Amino acid sequence: MTLRSTLDFLLHDWLKAEALTQRPRFAEHSRQTFDAVLDTCERIAREKYAPFNRLVDTEEPRTETVPDGSLRVVLPRATHDARAAYAESGMLAAAQDYEHGGMQLPYLVEAAANAFFGKASISIGSSLLTVGNANLLMVHGTDLQKQVFAANQFNGRWAGTMCLSEPQAGSSLSDITTRATLEDPNDPLGPRYRLRGNKMWISSGEHELTENIVHLVLAKIPGPDGKLIPGVKGISLFIVPKKLVDAQGQLTGVRNDVALAGLNHKLGWRGTTNTLLNFGEGQFKVDGQAGAVGYLIGEPHQGLRCMFHMMNEARIAIGMAATMLGLAGYEASLEYAKTRTQGRPVGAAGKDPNQPPVRLIEHADIKRMLLAQKAYCEGALALLLYCAKLVDEQHTADEAAADEARLLLEVLTPVAKSWPSENCLEANSLAIQIHGGYGYTRDFPVEQYWRDNRLNMIHEGTHGIQAMDLLGRKVLMENGRGLQLLAGRITATIERASQQAALVEHAKALAKSLGRVGAVTQAAWATGNPTEALANAVPYMQAFGHVVIAWTWLELALVATADASKNEANLQGVLPATTYFFHYELPKIDAWLRVVESRDMTCANMPEAAF
Repeated sequence: MTLRSTLDFLLHDWLKAEALTQRPRFAEHSRQTFDAVLDTCERIAREKYAPFNRLVDTEEPRTETVPDGSLRVVLPRATHDARAAYAESGMLAAAQDYEHGGMQLPYLVEAAANAFFGKASISIGSSLLTVGNANLLMVHGTDLQKQVFAANQFNGRWAGTMCLSEPQAGSSLSDITTRATLEDPNDPLGPRYRLRGNKMWISSGEHELTENIVHLVLAKIPGPDGKLIPGVKGISLFIVPKKLVDAQGQLTGVRNDVALAGLNHKLGWRGTTNTLLNFGEGQFKVDGQAGAVGYLIGEPHQGLRCMFHMMNEARIAIGMAATMLGLAGYEASLEYAKTRTQGRPVGAAGKDPNQPPVRLIEHADIKRMLLAQKAYCEGALALLLYCAKLVDEQHTADEAAADEARLLLEVLTPVAKSWPSENCLEANSLAIQIHGGYGYTRDFPVEQYWRDNRLNMIHEGTHGIQAMDLLGRKVLMENGRGLQLLAGRITATIERASQQAALVEHAKALAKSLGRVGAVTQAAWATGNPTEALANAVPYMQAFGHVVIAWTWLELALVATADASKNEANLQGVLPATTYFFHYELPKIDAWLRVVESRDMTCANMPEAAF
């Protein structure tokens, strides 16, 4: 199946996307408008992204020194053309209100349409951060901040970033030292501060693809004693434009005190600039003073609450990026396996030296690796689109359903980010394996897919961070109601599958696994000691994710078997992939959950000197 046919199956046969048009917000849409959006994005991805995926990998961003002594970033022409085509398509504002130049498109359809770009070339500069930046401003910004900074990102004039990490702090945001000092509390664009500090790992932090870049920067406002407040309580969020603008959104001609210190040279995503930025070091003084001009978003000391709006979007988007890279590798290795001849059949026939070699796909072990890739990647895609529909439920359903969607998203977001970025990377590894020695050469694309995907395990929070969020916070929040809601939905699927002869054994296996996860969650916290409970948070995440993906496959199997004549092509692929996941993958959870259940401290108690 092609990506398009897979998306059509998931969107329409499973998730019933067209039913969303019964809601007032989406009333002007139809299956035809949804298909038109997918058609447009598929075409742009095919014409402007895919042909240049290798180019942007080999012609990495580079810097040039300009007359004022600063650095500018040079990118291939193809990157500019791809970005322009995406902006012109209207997809930057796809989910926004009509009055803001948007399409009022369901996020479900937007996420599906953007999948084409992730598969064609993840590193050509996706819109991920720009859209997330603008969406955050639409929720937490003032009316003028929305009008000036969000609108100009949605219309494509400007781009956006998020600046969290610092060289000395990494993911530990409580240790950031970027300082923000109040300069003018009455600036029309928001209380104006001067920022000083350094930010590391900033994707798309410097380029000339747009006329301006809007940085969202976490910084600490000093306390009354002039010292930075320890921990996360002092963190606030600021809009720091690369070039200063007036209240009408026009460039003033003044460069803000934000300077590119250098580029990080990455394993993958090489087409996207990744930067170290210096804020307020005086390279571009504003009004004769050092300090980057920034405008406060929301209230002081509420920066993390605001930023998490963008971070959660980014986490789901990273899961989608990982999934698309996995699918790209799967398709490449499937094509290779169908055409490459090597080896002979097992058994007597294979002992005949005069028998010609068979195609790779005729070997059982090759089929195993292809099935694993299919099960990982298409299962992850199903989960991510399910999460996208929950976003639509949260914003357009009745109050009770919207609240359920909110809680389910809380529980599923760590899984949606981490499970694909781990398992779809494994899919890329299997794609290389199928290619044999050719797989790790640059003659074939699968080595690049692996390198690109390896970054996603770290992007937007590592597995360890996501796992502690899941076991330490999400499954416990609101007295465990989110976990109970998820268990209820999985149980409903189990009950339906129990009525199908072909699926009854899968239903029993999923019921047993779901019960194990519930019991182990309680066992992990039996002593109430976070050190013990979270010592094996990652194995918990792995098991939890496997149960969720098993659920999605059982859901898809129910759809495929409901009308075998309508879904004949889907039936042929869905049922074997479902069986593979239940027979080969789901049993793995026992080993993972065993160490969680016993609160095994082998790793936590390992003395440093013993390594």
